[in-house]
Formats: sequence, structure tokens, C-alpha cells
Amino acid sequence: MQTNLNKYDNSWYKPGGTIKRTLWLIVNALFFANNLALINGLKIRLLRLFGASVGERVVIKPSVNIKYPWFLSIGSDVWIGENVWIDNLTQVSIGNNACLSQGVMLLTGNHNYSKSTFDLMIGKIVLEDGVWLGAQSVVCPGVTCFSHAVLAVGSIATKDLMAYSIYQGNPAVKVRERTFTN
Repeated sequence: MQTNLNKYDNSWYKPGGTIKRTLWLIVNALFFANNLALINGLKIRLLRLFGASVGERVVIKPSVNIKYPWFLSIGSDVWIGENVWIDNLTQVSIGNNACLSQGVMLLTGNHNYSKSTFDLMIGKIVLEDGVWLGAQSVVCPGVTCFSHAVLAVGSIATKDLMAYSIYQGNPAVKVRERTFTN
């Protein structure tokens, strides 16, 4: 058996109406996924207009790409760095005081490589309060990063990250506990 993309069919997946998705594509290109440092408050209002839940004091830097804001929940005091890609084919939840550093990728979709039809698979991502995702790190579908977990620079989370733990590598493994000093 071999891959047969001619038989690929994800017609079961309906993330929103055509008009809604088209309008968001335009808004995303104009106000989010570009290098201009546009007014942060305007970005927040646009996300809310398209169905996102967004807390207070959220900072969204330039060149952030968001697939579908109606599948996005962001807590308060969150920082989303440059070139972050939230590829949320399903729900992505970001808790309070979370930090997504430059170039982070949140990937809620993948394909079933064991099927010749390469079926689409989706899984939600949960980032609990205080999570820090280092620059160029990746969180895969179905992963929960529990309270105050850290994913180090360039690492890939393929499984849940336990609370107050620091993970590193590909795939990411726990390297130590996260502790705070005053």
C-alpha cells in the first residue's frame, strides 16, 4: 500500500462558513500576519469581533498568524511574540500570564500517515497559567502544557508537559523542575 492523495477527503471538517473564513483571511493578512507594529488594542477588538475570547493586557506583536480566532481563548497578561503561528484548526486555550516567544508554532492538525488517504487529524492545545514557550518551539496536536511549564528554545512538545517542569529537545523531555526566587 502507498499514499494516495487523490483519495484525500476532509469534507467532514467544517471550521466555519466560507464568508467568515474569507473575511478573517483578509483581516489576518492586513492586521496580524504582517511586519507593521499596529495598534494592539485594534488587534484585540478584531479577535473578539471574530469570536475569540481575549483577556486584559494581552500583547500581540507583529507577524502573528492566527488560523481561526473563533477557536481561540486567551487569558489576561499574555504575551505573543513576533512570527508566532497559531494554526488552530480546533480549540487553543492560552491561560493567564503565558508567554509565547518569537516563532512559536501551535499546531492542532496533522495527518494520519498510516492511512493511504492521509486523513486529517485534529487535537486541541491547552496552555495553562504561567506557561512559557521558548523561541522557535513547537506544540503538537492534543498537548496540554500544565501550570508554569516551560518548553525550551527550539524544542518540540509531542506529549503533555507537567506543571512547574522544564522540557527540552525533540521530542521534548523533562530536564528539571521550574522554581521561582524573589
